[in-house]
Amino acid sequence: MSTIDLKLSRSNRIYCPSEPLQGKIVIKSPSSLSHYGIRLTVNGSVNLQIRGGSAGVIESFYGVIKPITIVNKSIEIRSSSKIDSGTTEIPFSVILKQPGEESLERFYETFHGTDISIQYLVTVDIMRGYLHKSLSTTMEFIVESDKDDLLERSVSSEMAIFYITQDTQRHPLLPELKSGGFRVTGRISTQCSLLDPISGELTVERSAVPICSIDIHLLRVESILLGEKIVTETSLIQTTQIADGDVCYNMTLPIYVILPRLLTCPTVLAGPFSIEFKVSIVVSFQSELSKLHTKSDPRTPRLWLAMETLPLELVRTK
Repeated sequence: MSTIDLKLSRSNRIYCPSEPLQGKIVIKSPSSLSHYGIRLTVNGSVNLQIRGGSAGVIESFYGVIKPITIVNKSIEIRSSSKIDSGTTEIPFSVILKQPGEESLERFYETFHGTDISIQYLVTVDIMRGYLHKSLSTTMEFIVESDKDDLLERSVSSEMAIFYITQDTQRHPLLPELKSGGFRVTGRISTQCSLLDPISGELTVERSAVPICSIDIHLLRVESILLGEKIVTETSLIQTTQIADGDVCYNMTLPIYVILPRLLTCPTVLAGPFSIEFKVSIVVSFQSELSKLHTKSDPRTPRLWLAMETLPLELVRTK
């Protein structure tokens, strides 16, 4: 049985729009293979999805948004000919964005979200006519911004100061927390380069109830323009625990959160959609009630939780 595979020139599959996408088409066949042409297609698009019922949108809206095309190029690698038996490697090279060429859309960075997905695919097809099944394979590659499009300025070193007390919470708390009180203070970066961790520190000054855990939640906020309405969905990307169990009071705890590549991207504020991020500091207190809700959404305020959520701007710098 004949097989076809793609091998890109870079093992991390990361390319900039102005760079050539290079690699090899690897064809393995037990016998000679006749074909009517080998074609390579590069496709990039922003896929938008409104889940039925989300943010009050009725079910009939599901799937009505067309993808936003970023790039769609197709080139013929070989015309009709025959491929010898064994392993054949065919090199290819294609420029995603030619100098001076006007793009269909801005080259947004690769991003895999809940409702918004920015994806770039390279596909190779070997056409074999009506009597034989065509051979095809697809691989995703990752696009990052060109250096010329990156910020000249450095990321701000300023950090946002926060404090978490019983008075800053807008949801009901355990009676002993409400009456006895607690105070957690700290600072955290709210503008961060994608190559650097989210950094900061916090201190538990006092607490009437022993602490169970302190976690940092990284959240994405995806917004889609649907007619005259903006549908926004906030979802959890990852959780990083910075303290387990009750901590010593007045001891500084470091905050260090590494950003996941495909699940984050530079903050995007486009016309039909936007991708923003938030960071949430969540303090869990020891409570028997929490054991009954072990699978509850960590974003949902609970009697035994205290939290502070701050906007986070993600950028890519030179």
